[in-house]
Amino acid sequence: ARGEPRLGDGAVSTPRSDSPRRFATIVNGASLRWSDVPEWPVAAFVDATAAELDRGARLCAWFGVSEGAATRLVAVLAADAENTLSIGRSEPTSRAYPALTPRHAQAHLFEREVWEQHGLVPEGHPWLKPVRLDHGRGPAVGDFFRVEGHEVHEVAVGPVHAGIIEPGHFRFQCAGEEVLHLEIALGYQHRGVEESMAGGPGRAALVRVETIAGDSTIAHATAYASALESLSGPEPGAGEGAEAPMRAQWLRAVALELERLANHAGDLGALAGDIAFLPSSAAFGKIRGDFLNLTAMICGNRFGRGLVRPGGCRPDLELDTSLAAALLGRLRVAMAESAEAAAWLWSDSSVRERLEGTGAISREMAEEIGMVGPAVRACGIVRDVRFDHPAGWHRFAQTPVSVWPGGDVLARARVRWLEIQRSGAFLEEQLASPPEDELIAPLGPLAPYSIAVSLVEGWRGEVCHAALTDGAGLIRRYKIVDPSFHNWTGLALAMRGQAISDFPLCNKSFNLSYCGVDL
Repeated sequence: ARGEPRLGDGAVSTPRSDSPRRFATIVNGASLRWSDVPEWPVAAFVDATAAELDRGARLCAWFGVSEGAATRLVAVLAADAENTLSIGRSEPTSRAYPALTPRHAQAHLFEREVWEQHGLVPEGHPWLKPVRLDHGRGPAVGDFFRVEGHEVHEVAVGPVHAGIIEPGHFRFQCAGEEVLHLEIALGYQHRGVEESMAGGPGRAALVRVETIAGDSTIAHATAYASALESLSGPEPGAGEGAEAPMRAQWLRAVALELERLANHAGDLGALAGDIAFLPSSAAFGKIRGDFLNLTAMICGNRFGRGLVRPGGCRPDLELDTSLAAALLGRLRVAMAESAEAAAWLWSDSSVRERLEGTGAISREMAEEIGMVGPAVRACGIVRDVRFDHPAGWHRFAQTPVSVWPGGDVLARARVRWLEIQRSGAFLEEQLASPPEDELIAPLGPLAPYSIAVSLVEGWRGEVCHAALTDGAGLIRRYKIVDPSFHNWTGLALAMRGQAISDFPLCNKSFNLSYCGVDL
């Protein structure tokens, strides 16, 4: 028989019967039985979620779970100051419910998604339209918000863009050159990733997860593997799931920071290219390839495909002392070249003038819409899964959180450079002393009727995976929230009051994923 769940092991906290009902509390990478998740009538559930958000929690995920012709709403909240996650659910419903969005704007895209997927109407939602689909006619066919005025004009950009870029539609409302409003329509790459996970885990599931957003392969694969591990083990579903071997956790952390280095270097180069500062543009473009090649030295693939496996990492990887020393040598060269390219960038007054004050978002706005990753840290907010909800190897080896005030393009670029330096220092320390252990441990069957939540700080920000199993221990519902899902609204707000010619620079300073949202 299973013992009583212990909070210290990541299990559910059970309030006293005479206390107000609260969400079930777990830690990152833990699981609990579905029956232990408290439930409310749907209107009361919205009120309970709003109350938690009023107390300072933030919304990691909000999704529906089908039950016959009805749907349950599920909320996953993060209490960053307490390093805990909370889960709650509604009773099954097939009717409209009072929208959460008017009280907490960070729910607006989530509620649109639930309406699109399950038909539940959030009454009072200020702008209810599909996120990815438009009843088979394409995502850009829906109505767009329009600003009326004698000299107001509309500019449509995309979904086909110049160069090698993902498809997305941008609808600008402008008065002259000034942007009054930007609305972003995505969904052109919707592949049905979440739906395809049902009935798993299957052999193809990991491949699908690795391609949710190809430049975030390690982040999404680690979140997926951690969710499955927490549902397996001696007491699955009760906070005591399996744990990957220490060497595998270490290797995942190394690969995650290499992924961060490559993408941040590429972004700094692209920002330099957008303002025609070619020395840093060319240098960072080359350095990005050097960082990608370090990942290829470990697993044979520059994006880390096949490195992470549920239960650990690919067992045939041989990261011995000699390979670690070779990686360390190449890392030092790339870091030195990065420092030189960054010095060129920051020392040029024309660069600073172009970036500073462009596309600014206030700290209050970033909090209100629930932004994550470098974009929110560039608003002076300390928010980082590695710090707030450490899991895996980051429980033992921390990286300082990189923040910068201002909320503009300069701040977002500066945060990236800080993170390059700190990820480099982290890797320098880790590659000097690889731990001894196995790379993978076998997983048992997944716990039936259980839910697991896993957060990983990808290079764009918080990656959230939630896995719910059925009575046979198969995946019943799999929810994925890419960090771009939180941040596209930030880009739209950053463009208000800007010249439309600033859009390429603002867009690149966020560098959000289209396919990560399209799923």
